[in-house]
Amino acid sequence: MFIDEAKIYVESGKGGDGAISFHRTRRHPKGGPDGGDGGRGGAVLLRATATLNTLQQFKHRVHFRAEDGAAGGPNRQTGRDGRPLIIDVPLGTVIKDAETAEVLADLVTEGEEFLAARGGEGGRGNAYFATPTRQAPRFSERGAPGEGRWLKLELQLLADVGIVGYPNAGKSTLISAASAARPKIAPYPFTTLEPCLGVVQLDERAPFTLVDIPGLIEGAHAGRGLGDRFLRHVERSRLLLHLVDISGSEGRDPLEDYHKVNEELRAFSPTLAERPQVVAGNKADLLSAEGVREVVERFAAQGIEMHPVSALTGQGLRELLQLCSERLAELKPCQPRVTPRRRVYRLPAEPELLISRDGDSFTVSGEQVRRLARLIIKDWTGLDYLLEQLERLGVIRELRQHGLQGGALIRLGDLEFTYKERLTSESPADILGTETSTGR
Repeated sequence: MFIDEAKIYVESGKGGDGAISFHRTRRHPKGGPDGGDGGRGGAVLLRATATLNTLQQFKHRVHFRAEDGAAGGPNRQTGRDGRPLIIDVPLGTVIKDAETAEVLADLVTEGEEFLAARGGEGGRGNAYFATPTRQAPRFSERGAPGEGRWLKLELQLLADVGIVGYPNAGKSTLISAASAARPKIAPYPFTTLEPCLGVVQLDERAPFTLVDIPGLIEGAHAGRGLGDRFLRHVERSRLLLHLVDISGSEGRDPLEDYHKVNEELRAFSPTLAERPQVVAGNKADLLSAEGVREVVERFAAQGIEMHPVSALTGQGLRELLQLCSERLAELKPCQPRVTPRRRVYRLPAEPELLISRDGDSFTVSGEQVRRLARLIIKDWTGLDYLLEQLERLGVIRELRQHGLQGGALIRLGDLEFTYKERLTSESPADILGTETSTGR
């Protein structure tokens, strides 16, 4: 089964928690803090490989999650980083944000990778927070959560020449005669239900690939037939081989078919319609020499060079493939859908400081306090550090402007505490109260 679209959810690993530890040995019974940092969570990467040609592996598995980082240990031992999760996808996979449809990456070369979700950073151990005035900190940080996002994957086959035309024009017969590909061939429309790739080798010439897609009909770009789903598989083709049926066996006019297919290409993608074309008139064996000449002249009258061939008998087929090879030598490879990656600096997605009030409770969030909300507090030293940072960032001043008074509950993520006004005591426990939660 050929599957060329998939929607998956990727989530990177959580960072490991920082450790709270103190050095204790026979010679150093009161050693200093030595809690190590947590390891970084594993990232999620998508990697292009030529061993796959479909997105079928995502039919039964949608969720992908990388490994969490390990917690820090004593003696300043840093936790092990989580193993990255590498997801293999076929060459030509376009990766989009499922919510915004923004193209994030276009993987067209072997081994090319895209970082889909960055692992959460590890929390800092209590050794990091030791200072000359804070010599025994009993607090650390939890690891940062991983990133999670929905991605849409679209496969666009990599082929040098894309074969387009009306149903039953003989596209499948042509690709089977020109290469080792064996698509289904039958005397009725839409026998081709999925794209088919074939490789053409002519003498000493460089080989090139052909892709055959289901036939196009009027309105294909809007969903009629199978064209809107499979037209993207010829978007990467440097050259289009436009095949028309000149025999009249289907009761259609070949010149009219030619213009209708081009209209569908233009409606689907203006750049695709501007792609160089080689026009071939198939089933020439069903016409007399005079009939073939009349059709060629009709096309020539409109400035179109049409090459009569018969995919069934091989008449004119070699000359047609040689012409395609010569035209390809003159054309540059199609560029990926996105430009080469470059460093981009973005403003924070969340506000620097956001305060909301619900009665006597205040919720503080934003970039400024994001890391403070990850604190693991065991005693007053952690409360002292928290108060110090809130004062330094101006959070307490902002809270007072929002009506903060003693006894109010303040929440920072999973961390919450009761605020008390400073009176005569310098103890942070008197200032922040005794109801303190360190989160999950």
